[in-house]
Amino acid sequence: MVCLRLPGGSCMAVLTVTLMVLSSPLALAGDTRPRFLEYSTSECHFFNGTERVRFLDRYFYNQEEYVRFDSDVGEFRAVTELGRPDEEYWNSQKDFLEDRRAAVDTYCRHNYGVGESFTVQRRVHPKVTVYPSKTQPLQHHNLLVCSVSGFYPGSIEVRWFRNGQEEKTGVVSTGLIHNGDWTFQTLVMLETVPRSGEVYTCQVEHPSVTSPLTVEWTLNLASSLR
Repeated sequence: MVCLRLPGGSCMAVLTVTLMVLSSPLALAGDTRPRFLEYSTSECHFFNGTERVRFLDRYFYNQEEYVRFDSDVGEFRAVTELGRPDEEYWNSQKDFLEDRRAAVDTYCRHNYGVGESFTVQRRVHPKVTVYPSKTQPLQHHNLLVCSVSGFYPGSIEVRWFRNGQEEKTGVVSTGLIHNGDWTFQTLVMLETVPRSGEVYTCQVEHPSVTSPLTVEWTLNLASSLR
């Protein structure tokens, strides 16, 4: 059984995200009473694996943070005046404070070890295709698209070459796009005027491959992955 530890030290058997519906839309339709929301987040920030870990326990009221515990500080600090009473009370509770100070190990480092194999170490190879945005005759502006999809993690480098020389001008990108299934995609486009005999190459570097992936495109629309 995989055990995911919570900040208070309790243990869950599976990793789940629970959404709580307070009231149905139909019930709220005729209700004009003001609504208030209070929630908290527990965050682990990792630097160079688990070499340095920062734990944050943050509390919000109506989307405004009012008090937090920061492991780099070692105690609770009010963010707004609303958090002053909580700061004073929680810092006076020595057992509770020690529990939060220990969370970098009992919560963050523990859960890093639980999830490392399917998060930090997870690798999915990118799929690379190259195509022109439209069919144009010679010596007309066109946009060559390098589509890189289905990869994980999100760190990736995509470069364009023409006849072996890197092209740095006229290159635009959509940036990283989340697919919603723990993979990413991106489009990197090159604005150019294709000429006969020229070879355009999209080169992709990603942690899942040991050497760059390259896809070539020429005016006969022949692409090859090597």
